[in-house]
Amino acid sequence: MDIQNDHRFAINLNVRGIQPSATLRINELSNQLRSEGRDIIKLGLGQSPFPVPDRVVAALRDHAHEKDYLPVKGLRSLRESIAGYINRSERMRCTWEDVLIGPGSKELLFILQLAYYGDLLIPRPSWVSYAPQARIIGRSVHWLPTHAENNWQLTAEELDIICRDDPSRPRILILNYPSNPTGCTYTDDQLLAIANVARKYRLILLSDEIYGEVHFEGRHKSIARYYPEGTIISTGLSKWAGAGGWRLGTFIFPAELRPLQDAMAIIASETYTATSAPIQHAAIAAFDGGADLDDYLVQSRRVLKVVGEYLHRRLIDMKVPTQKPEGAFYLFPDFSAYRDGLAKRDIKTSPALCQVLLEDTGIAILPASDFGFVPDQLSARLAFVDFDGTAALALAGGDYAEKPLDDGFINAACPRLKLAMDKLEAWLGEL
Repeated sequence: MDIQNDHRFAINLNVRGIQPSATLRINELSNQLRSEGRDIIKLGLGQSPFPVPDRVVAALRDHAHEKDYLPVKGLRSLRESIAGYINRSERMRCTWEDVLIGPGSKELLFILQLAYYGDLLIPRPSWVSYAPQARIIGRSVHWLPTHAENNWQLTAEELDIICRDDPSRPRILILNYPSNPTGCTYTDDQLLAIANVARKYRLILLSDEIYGEVHFEGRHKSIARYYPEGTIISTGLSKWAGAGGWRLGTFIFPAELRPLQDAMAIIASETYTATSAPIQHAAIAAFDGGADLDDYLVQSRRVLKVVGEYLHRRLIDMKVPTQKPEGAFYLFPDFSAYRDGLAKRDIKTSPALCQVLLEDTGIAILPASDFGFVPDQLSARLAFVDFDGTAALALAGGDYAEKPLDDGFINAACPRLKLAMDKLEAWLGEL
C-alpha cells in the first residue's frame, strides 16, 4: 500500500515538509551520538545549565500530592504571585486577572495565533519555533530585516515600513529580548521608538521576555512600560529558574486585551485543559522571590556574563565577528571570513557548516538557516550551556565571592566551553 498517497493517511498540508523543532532535534542527535561513544560538546539546545533553586524544588516536593484539575487560566494564588512579580520588576499595575498560565510559553504562543487572526511579524534572526507555528496554523509570516551593525535588532523605521502600506491590517509583532539567538537586548530609546510605531498601527505586541531575568546587569525593562495597552508579556520558569522541563509559561495581558485572553482560555479548555497542578503550586515560590532567589540570580548572571565575554573574545580572536551578548546564553557568530576555505571543502551553507563541524570536532551548534536566514548565510547560534551549573554557582559564590570571575574561573568551572573554543580554533586554522 502507498501510505503517503492513501487518503486515510492524509497529512495537513501546513505540517508536511516541516521538520521537528531544530533545538530539540540537535539535542536528541547530540544525546544519540554521546550514547554511541562520541565526545559531543552540546551547544545546540538552549537549556539553562543551572539547577532549579532549592526552595522551588522543595515546594514541588511539598505539593506532589496535588491532583485536582486547576482552573483553565491557572491557579489564582500563582496568578497573584506573577502579578506581584511583574508589578515589582516593571513598576506596573496588573492584577491576577491579567495573568494566563500555560504548559510552557511555546504553547501559549501557539494558541495566541489560533485566537487572533493576524499576520505574524518576526525580526530576523528569530527563535526557531515562531515561524513554523504560524505556518502550521496557516498564518502569514513577514520577516523584518535587521543588520549585524545594529546587533541584529529591529528598528522602529523598519517596522513602520512594513506596516504603512496596509495600516489597518491585523498583525502580531514578536519582540524577543535578550535575544535568542544573539544575546543582545534593546535600549530604552529603542523600545520607546518601537512602542510608538506599534501604537500607531495598533499592533498586538508579544514581548517574549523569557530571558529577562538573565540580563547580565539585571536591568531588563519591558516594552510594556511604553505600550501598556497593546503588549502581552511572555515569561516563565525555563530560562531564569533552570526549569525548562517543568513546562510552565505565563502571558500577562493588559486589561484592553481581556477578550483575547478569554479566547485563548477557551482554546486551552479544549486542548490542554490546565497546567500541571504540582508545578503551579511550586512556581509560587519562584515568583514570590526572596533573598535566596536574588542571590541565585546574581550569581547566575555573573557566571553567564563572564562566559559570554570569554567566548566572544575567543571568537573575535579567530576572526569570527560576533555581537557581544548582554543577556541570555547565546552567541551568533559569523563565519563568512572563512567562506573561501570552507568552499574548498564544499561547505557553502550554514547547515553544511554545522554538520561538518559536528562530524570533525564534536561541537554541536545550530545553523543560521534555522533562525530565518537563507542557507548561504554562514552564521550559527552557539548556546554556551555545556557546563555544570551547580558547580559553577558554588565556585562563584565561594572562592570567587569577593573577586571578579576570570579565565581561571572558566578553566575550573567551564572546561567544556574552553575545549570547544580550542577545537573550533584548530578546525578553522586548518581550512
